[in-house]
Amino acid sequence: MDPQELTVEDTEKHPPRVAGRENDAEDDKDSLSSEEIEPKLKYVRLTNDLQNILTKDACSCIAVHPKFVCVGSHWGMIHLLDHQGNNVRNKELQAHTVAVNQISIDQNGDFIASCSDDGKVFIYGLYSTENNHNIVIGRLVKSIAIDPNYYKSGSGRRFITGDERLILHEKTFLSRLKSTVLYEAEGGVQNIKWNGQFVAWASDIGVRVYDINARCSLGLIKWNRNPNALPENYRCNLCWKNSTTLLVGWVDTVRICVIRKRSLAELSNRELPEFVVEPVSTFTTEFYICGIGPLDNQLVLFGYMKEPDLDGKAQRPQLYVVEPRIEDYIEICTDSLSLRGYQEYKCNDYHLECLIEESRFFIVSPKDVVVASPYDADDRVQWLIEHCKYEAAMEAVTQFEGRDLKRHTLLQVGQAYLDHLLFEQKFDQAGQLCLKILGKDKRRWEEEVFKFARLQQLRAVSHYLPRGDNSLDPHIYEMVLYEFLKMEPQGFLHLVKEWSSTLYNVPAVVNAVLEHLLVNDSDKTLLLEALAILYSHEKKYDKALAMYLKLRHKDVFQLIHKHNLFGAIHDMIEDLMDLDVDQAINMFLEKERVPSEVVVTHLQNNQHYLYLYLDALDKRDIWESGRKYHGLLVQLYADFSRDKLLPFLRRSDQYPIQQALDICQQRCYYPEMVYLLGRIGNTKEALVLITGELGDIEQAIAFCKEHDDMELWEDLIQYSLNKPDFITFLLQKIGTYVDPQILVKRIENGLKIPGLQNSLVKMMQDYNLQVSVQEGCRKILVSDYFNLHEKLVSMQQRGIAIDDEQVCGACHRKIIVKDLSRASNVVIFYCKHSFHEDCLPTLDIADGNCVICNSSKKETFGHISSPSHK
Repeated sequence: MDPQELTVEDTEKHPPRVAGRENDAEDDKDSLSSEEIEPKLKYVRLTNDLQNILTKDACSCIAVHPKFVCVGSHWGMIHLLDHQGNNVRNKELQAHTVAVNQISIDQNGDFIASCSDDGKVFIYGLYSTENNHNIVIGRLVKSIAIDPNYYKSGSGRRFITGDERLILHEKTFLSRLKSTVLYEAEGGVQNIKWNGQFVAWASDIGVRVYDINARCSLGLIKWNRNPNALPENYRCNLCWKNSTTLLVGWVDTVRICVIRKRSLAELSNRELPEFVVEPVSTFTTEFYICGIGPLDNQLVLFGYMKEPDLDGKAQRPQLYVVEPRIEDYIEICTDSLSLRGYQEYKCNDYHLECLIEESRFFIVSPKDVVVASPYDADDRVQWLIEHCKYEAAMEAVTQFEGRDLKRHTLLQVGQAYLDHLLFEQKFDQAGQLCLKILGKDKRRWEEEVFKFARLQQLRAVSHYLPRGDNSLDPHIYEMVLYEFLKMEPQGFLHLVKEWSSTLYNVPAVVNAVLEHLLVNDSDKTLLLEALAILYSHEKKYDKALAMYLKLRHKDVFQLIHKHNLFGAIHDMIEDLMDLDVDQAINMFLEKERVPSEVVVTHLQNNQHYLYLYLDALDKRDIWESGRKYHGLLVQLYADFSRDKLLPFLRRSDQYPIQQALDICQQRCYYPEMVYLLGRIGNTKEALVLITGELGDIEQAIAFCKEHDDMELWEDLIQYSLNKPDFITFLLQKIGTYVDPQILVKRIENGLKIPGLQNSLVKMMQDYNLQVSVQEGCRKILVSDYFNLHEKLVSMQQRGIAIDDEQVCGACHRKIIVKDLSRASNVVIFYCKHSFHEDCLPTLDIADGNCVICNSSKKETFGHISSPSHK
């Protein structure tokens, strides 16, 4: 074991378990045997001057203060040391002639009290001798406690000693020392601990707490007596966790006691003290207790194994961190300590003192002093790194960095983890880690990337390299691309697509690809596609387009759109159609970026492509620029899509009709010919085609209805006279369009006509219906005439209101005057205009119209359009 520090190898770790559950503990050991348990405490041996002291002497007791450490020896010496084991001002006090039993230090660290079996009590001031004492009591003084406030004037300079009695010593008037027996101890006072107004002390039968202010005992905590381990044979270990919580560890039992103030109801009995001590947790351990101390909400127990080893020697002492419960405890961690000479020591040879505020525990054996303290953030990170638990170390650094860490940073731990991952050949994880730990530090990025380069694993880090404003030196990205080019062409193509061309030297990469293609013909398609992208980065779009077309790759359309290369593709139109007809046509038609004349010219040798293009152009022809191709489209529809031909002929008037008719005649497209003949007025020939070539009487009737030509009806009737089926159909259909007598009179006598009776009935019904409809319309017309005439007469007979302010439309004087000698007849028109009769000398009242409303005769007062009232 290292002389200064106990490492993990020096301590044997035990898994956590619940006391009293042996089977579970064994299972836990099995499950955790293959995994190191993270320690909770670290251990450092006090050396320096202390090491020299213990080579000549042995430690009998210890007291600790935040400022220094006091070690009592078997030779009666008291050594004052700092926390590293160095002598303080060469302070070596020959206080006693035999072993020092106990040392106590006041709260301020100004005074030291000690006792021994030589019957002496020694009070020593570090800075003043005024209140020093060297008292000979004459009995075996086993314990001593100095008042925490001893350093204060007016405190009474009190201290308590313990032999067969518990005695309070204090200064009185004229600085005399007064001794008061507080209690007669059963078997002697084993230990004393003073905190505030309470003094805890132990005798052979149990533990008492004494209220120094009230000068009364708060009661006895009696200890169980086991014949195999009597309390008087073991030191009682006392520790104040705070001003009201007392920790007791004695033999193999732990008790946590709380001092509380009694309630008013309890204080009604005046014989009871003001405070009471109540145990809140009591449990038994599997070891003898050498010391006890608090660690947050847990306990630290210094344990001595009950059973010796196979050689009959004492086993190594153990330090336990436990979580107390009401009647048991949970072991959090256990460390077996390799203290010097442990095989020869008994339970009472060990001590444990603690600095509660610093969570430091001083473990004492006759030849060793070891300080245990909780692992701080740096210790925990270091332990995790040493045990290759890098993920946990990273989490710990992230949690603590900037607050508790002094020796470790995220970058340092991350670099150690990175080296570990590279050694373990976990390259993908290493690449991800770079992104997490390197951030925007370009220099460190470049340093770490070269580690991947040496292992030919740049591919693993490629996805995480910085880009944009924090991009690295171009040669870093070129190194990555070269590695992909040689080892993974698919990944090379992916990076060329993903990475901005500003990250690397494009011409250099192009040359590398060309050189690679000269010596390696595999994966040629992938590399040519990458080369096309690189050419586009260089703005060599002609080469890029040619490369895409050679590969028959559809990204050519994206390239054309992205760089507006529509003017460069005129000679590639048919090749683009070969690659993807739909995308090519959509691109040609998009905002007419490629003139239709150019497309039509370059597709003359491929009539099918020309048909597809012109058909799409016709559907999207918002500006009607494609109408000039309607004549050509007739030919193309006739060749490739006859079902579109007739609808096209009907909706367009921009094609040569005769040319279209010739095309249809060549192919015997009779329905189309019928339509075209109808358009040019050759209805008779069209009807002949319908009846002769098509034999479709229904279409023939529809054709005659559409053109409403009596001669066509005559021709259709004449054609149908020798066809009984046609006659039947005509009788049923023409009753509402042609006088049925024309057909009936021409039917040859004796001709057998199927369904004649029903056809005649249908014909007469249609004819009667037509007559009935006409008669109904006539009645409605007559009725409407009389109703409207009556309404007109009624309206014209109504009077017209004239007010005093109304003026003549001709002379503009008032119509109504008060002077009757100047009065005149008045003419009022239904349009509300009024005139003096004298102002209209030429007016024929019976046929008069308003000269104002009659705009065509305003100046001459001519023909009047509105009837008037007089």
